[in-house]
Amino acid sequence: MEREKKERILSLLVSNKPDVLARVAGTLGGRGYNIETLCVDATLDPKVSKIILTTIADQPTLTKIEKQLMKLIDVQQVTDLTKIATVMREMMLVRMKLTERNKADIALIIDTFGGRVVTLNGDHCVIEISGNRDDIEKALQSLKPLGIDDMSRTGIIALERTK
Repeated sequence: MEREKKERILSLLVSNKPDVLARVAGTLGGRGYNIETLCVDATLDPKVSKIILTTIADQPTLTKIEKQLMKLIDVQQVTDLTKIATVMREMMLVRMKLTERNKADIALIIDTFGGRVVTLNGDHCVIEISGNRDDIEKALQSLKPLGIDDMSRTGIIALERTK
């Protein structure tokens, strides 16, 4: 069995009810596993929510996590997206202070990573960039030297490819 600890991506279908997310998080946290990223929203069926979470684990540990999650009454399905064909994206919003010195560099980074300016407000702008995690990390590293005021990231969202 695979013993290498690496990032694992889980997709959960759960009842869209209060406290379900807290029980899912408690199941992992109570056993000493950290949730690295977390995205939750209702599905097309308003009674069901989809949770996409990432954690660091080896395969035997991930199997234990999946079994524990399936014991929760409101968890309908747990899918390990790590090893199947999946479309994954992450989004980042970045607020930057604009100066005469950094405007051209910021514009080049936006163009390079397929981003867009969401707001432009005098001497500040908010940039949106989405893509795979590597692209988000590269964009972030490119923007840091130019003076990031603040930022927010979604974490991974993912959908299984059709068969």
